[in-house]
Amino acid sequence: MPRLALYALVVCVLAVAAAVVSFVRGSWLGVVWVLLAGLSSNMAWYYVKRGRDARRG
Repeated sequence: MPRLALYALVVCVLAVAAAVVSFVRGSWLGVVWVLLAGLSSNMAWYYVKRGRDARRG
């Protein structure tokens, strides 16, 4: 797994945890964390796919 994909995956997990904590505390700031989790998830998939394609060709 490429290093950037791993970093993006860690950011995704931390953003999901922050969203859960925000929603449990009753804060609507969790919406921002959910959006950040979605963005970092897409980045992780992109870097995994890019690394896989680089190894093939």
